[in-house]
Amino acid sequence: DLWEKVLNPENEFRRQLIDQVVSTALPESKSPEQVSAAVKAFMTADLPHELIELLEKIVLQNSAFNGNFNLQNLLILTAVKADPSRVMDYINRLDNFDGPAVGEVAVEAQLYEEAYTIFKKFNLNVQAVNVLLDNLKTIDRAVEFAFRVEEDAVWSQVAKAQLREGLVSDAIESFIRADDSTHFLEVIKAAEDGDVYHDLVRYLLMVRQKTREPKVDSELIYAYAKIDRLGEIEEFILMPNVANLPVVGDRLYDDTLYEAAKIIFAFISNWAKLAVTLVKLQQFQGAVDAARKANSSKTWKEVCFACVDAEEFRLAQICGLNVIIQVDDLEEVSEFYQNRGCFNELISLMESGLGLERAHMGIFTELGVLYARYRPEKLMEHIKLFSSRLNIPKVIRACDEQQHWKELTYLYIQYDEFDNAATTVMNHSPEAWEHMQFKDIIVKVASVELYYKAVHFYLQEHPEVINDLLNVIALRVDHTRVVDIMRKAGHLKLIKPYMIAVQSNNVTAVNEALNEIYVEEEDYDRLRESTDLHDSFDQIGLALKIEKHELLEMRRVAAYIYKKAGRWKQSIALSKKDHLYKDCMETCSQSGDRELSEDLLVYFIEKGKKECFASCLFVCYDIIRPDVALELAWINNMIDFAFPYILQFIREYSSKVDELIKEKIEAQNEEKAKEKEEKDVIAQQNMYAQLLPLALPAPPMPGMGGGGGGYAPPPPQQMPGMGMPPMPPYGLPPMGY
Repeated sequence: DLWEKVLNPENEFRRQLIDQVVSTALPESKSPEQVSAAVKAFMTADLPHELIELLEKIVLQNSAFNGNFNLQNLLILTAVKADPSRVMDYINRLDNFDGPAVGEVAVEAQLYEEAYTIFKKFNLNVQAVNVLLDNLKTIDRAVEFAFRVEEDAVWSQVAKAQLREGLVSDAIESFIRADDSTHFLEVIKAAEDGDVYHDLVRYLLMVRQKTREPKVDSELIYAYAKIDRLGEIEEFILMPNVANLPVVGDRLYDDTLYEAAKIIFAFISNWAKLAVTLVKLQQFQGAVDAARKANSSKTWKEVCFACVDAEEFRLAQICGLNVIIQVDDLEEVSEFYQNRGCFNELISLMESGLGLERAHMGIFTELGVLYARYRPEKLMEHIKLFSSRLNIPKVIRACDEQQHWKELTYLYIQYDEFDNAATTVMNHSPEAWEHMQFKDIIVKVASVELYYKAVHFYLQEHPEVINDLLNVIALRVDHTRVVDIMRKAGHLKLIKPYMIAVQSNNVTAVNEALNEIYVEEEDYDRLRESTDLHDSFDQIGLALKIEKHELLEMRRVAAYIYKKAGRWKQSIALSKKDHLYKDCMETCSQSGDRELSEDLLVYFIEKGKKECFASCLFVCYDIIRPDVALELAWINNMIDFAFPYILQFIREYSSKVDELIKEKIEAQNEEKAKEKEEKDVIAQQNMYAQLLPLALPAPPMPGMGGGGGGYAPPPPQQMPGMGMPPMPPYGLPPMGY
């Protein structure tokens, strides 16, 4: 309390008191309690400068307390807070203080040089070098310090600082001096970033002596590869190691260190990777050998493509044959060759593939597509030989794109696309048309319209064989429509053979077309035959057309048509006009019209045609009335010409009378025989009635049972009839029985 009172700032004598205490009282004091109480009082009063003066008197001058550990610590710490400029002097002059603790306080107070001096004075080399590195940021002084002390821990700290600053080579050297292998991951990464593989090799060799890490061995191989020390790689992989060789090989390959990668892949028998590595090294023969050992489709493909790029087509074909047997890879190979313009080589490859045991549809198809694009002269032969092994739709598309119409038609036929085949032939006839082939196609098409399109096509381009075509499709086409097509084109005569062949169907359009042709050609025999056998046509129209024809026979056909149509008067009139009296008579006879016949007789009489009169009587014999005939003959003095008719009439009528008389006599005879038979039956029945009592047996005696002798004829129902009429009950058989 006393110290607190006298050191109060309001005490006007405080400064004088402090001076006396510092200069005289405490330096002469021998009591630790007094010194301790004074120091505490100064600290409590917050008098750091006065405390420093006090402590300097006690510690630095010769006194009983100059070696006191606590006072020295207090002096330095107070100076750190109150007067940093005195700290370095105190550090150099004092020896008995807590170096580590004071040093840390100095670092916190940013008195780095003082802290460094403290740590160095107390041989705390790691803390000292950390101050140089972390606080003073002076790597050069740290290195110099490390050379001076030569401690592994110091070198390790220096190495880490150098590593952080990007001084990779210096850091590696420091790590080697420190014999520190704990930070190999950071060192490896920094070395790779800084491309200091020579130094990294030295470091990794040191690390391998201390640890067995796959990462270390793998990085050592990679570092050897980077500095092109391939011999060391071969020696290293032959020695015991824990390197991850597959990963290292892949990394070397990715970083284009192909020679080193080749060594690794060959050692671990990774033939697939070895093959592609050799490809990168332009060692194509070795790559093919490695691919053969790998026997992988992907490997074969990579080597094949590389050989193509290098124009090693012989080796490329060896590889390609092992690729194209895989359906999924075939198209990729084909596109690769084609994109590089190697068409001939690709075709050669595919042709070689046809003979493979595992050749599949894709090879045959792809070769067909290639022929379509680049060797059209071989296309037809190919598709004919291997049509059953082709993917026909794909080849069809190729032929369509390349306009190979003949081959396209053949493929459509093989694929049963007859409609498309027929359309292709008609659209591209200069190349695709063959008459026999087209006939085979057209009968199999599904579209009916193609039949008529074919008719138009043949009419325009091949009229000379149009009838042959029509005969083939005759059963499938509408003959009327065909005739209309030809009629509109004005070439109806062109299909005359066809129409003759189908006229048996009695189609109106065909009949009329043929009749027109016959009229135009004045072929009256054919015309008469046509009208006689086929009646489906405009008969009256035709007759009107030819009844005034200049040819007699044509007019005669007109009369015949009138007769067939039942127009007897017109037919007879036309025949009269042409003096065709026989035709007149026959027409009258067929008509059955008595009036027409008798009018014809009158006509002959008027014309003085006596012979025709006589002939008409016989031709129309059945319908001419005898009285009319006799009357006309008698009036016109033609009895002599009618006499044959009269004789015939009398003979016919006398024969009819004789027949009637004969029939009547036969009827009378039959009636008499029937009456006689009836009388005989009645007589027989009467006889049966008279003889019945005599034929019945005597009645049985009483007590004698039902048996007994005597004759009892069976009932008449059980007697055979023998062709006789049925007998009455209990009757006797007739005498003849």
